[in-house]
Amino acid sequence: MKPTRVVIMGAGGRDFHNFNMYFKDNKNYEIVCFTATQIPNIENRTFPPELAGDLYPKGIPIYPEEKLRSILKEQDIDEVVFAYSDVSHEYVMHAASVALAAGCDFRLIGPKRSTIEGKVPVIAVLAVRTGAGKSPVTRKVSKLLRDMGKRVVVVRHPMPYGDLRRQRLQRFEKIEDLDLHDCTIEEREEYEPHIENGVVLFAGVDYAQILKAAEAEADVVVWDGGNNDMSFYKPSLTIVVVDALRPDHGLRYYPGETNLLCADAIIINKEDSATPETVETVKKTIRSVNPRAEIIDANSPILVDRPELIKGKRVLAIDDGPTLTHGGMSFGAGVVAAKKYGAREIIDPRPCAVGDIKGTFQHYPHIGSVLPAIGYGDKQVKDLEATIKACDPELVIIATPTDLRRIIAFEKPTVRVRYELEEIGTPKLEKILARVVK
Repeated sequence: MKPTRVVIMGAGGRDFHNFNMYFKDNKNYEIVCFTATQIPNIENRTFPPELAGDLYPKGIPIYPEEKLRSILKEQDIDEVVFAYSDVSHEYVMHAASVALAAGCDFRLIGPKRSTIEGKVPVIAVLAVRTGAGKSPVTRKVSKLLRDMGKRVVVVRHPMPYGDLRRQRLQRFEKIEDLDLHDCTIEEREEYEPHIENGVVLFAGVDYAQILKAAEAEADVVVWDGGNNDMSFYKPSLTIVVVDALRPDHGLRYYPGETNLLCADAIIINKEDSATPETVETVKKTIRSVNPRAEIIDANSPILVDRPELIKGKRVLAIDDGPTLTHGGMSFGAGVVAAKKYGAREIIDPRPCAVGDIKGTFQHYPHIGSVLPAIGYGDKQVKDLEATIKACDPELVIIATPTDLRRIIAFEKPTVRVRYELEEIGTPKLEKILARVVK
């Protein structure tokens, strides 16, 4: 029979994993191409033959998603597979409508076909939206497990923005490893806190090989999810983080709602920034769709290394890029710190933005007076540096998970803002973890 001709819609993560797990070496299907979106500069590449397998000796092309309609029309496509995350349910169905209008099937690959079962317990930390606070939860989980005497390795959701051949399997133990692997700002934001936490981290493209490597060093693997994607590994425990500042998003975004339905434990984060009424609304939503899940109330307090420097200053706040862009937040921890510690003025960076940073503000008009730390390549890092200089602040508040001072030369004084998970009331997370790994 003629193989089914398929386009996989992705963003350089779930798409490659679904290919590896289901379509690679499957003669019933022909992957005509991937399409890419969300992340700048990841399209117009090729998924290399070394990773694609014997059926694709020339590799598989990756095109911008904007070309999807013409590809469906010109390439006689039979099926479209949607394989990325942190988009509204409406967005998914718009993509489905484009596929159906072209006469194609539209498909989502489920966990039965895409998750890998490991030999050691896997603790999956997921979320309903980007920016809900997965990273502090993952760090807390890692610390608690290590306190129990367990060897812990973190495996991070893929961020393969560079040479895919070199990124098949990546291991990070020292800060210098970030330079060794030519990590972008976005990769550093996710990897650096784990390294500073003293935990070995793996990432890459081939998550079957990554799991084997991680298991060789671990009693427990902690899956650190990206965006609001599902786990690539079959979890022994699923912890899902909900953002109290976005109370209705748990049922509105894909595949965050799936995570909510599958959760064993749900952490309602940022309660210190939300109203009691909002928190109760979130709890009612959780109970209505997943009454079996244990609920953990939590704050996300900010920690500033030199808060006294903020008072009375004209400041520029720099926050995590993905949280502000497709995560939909208009501000972050930097703005919170500026207000809390008495900044005289918070600079609006939009009039000063140059290059790709200016384009980011145009594409995401909801972003307020805060600078997203966009840096998917050398050009964007230079544009970010130029924007910071043009803003001419008296003080820069760095509220990104990575220390930007390692890659950007700041002419003005800086302070660093971090945030950690703080359970409210009797700690539950430790007891939940102990039941799984005892």
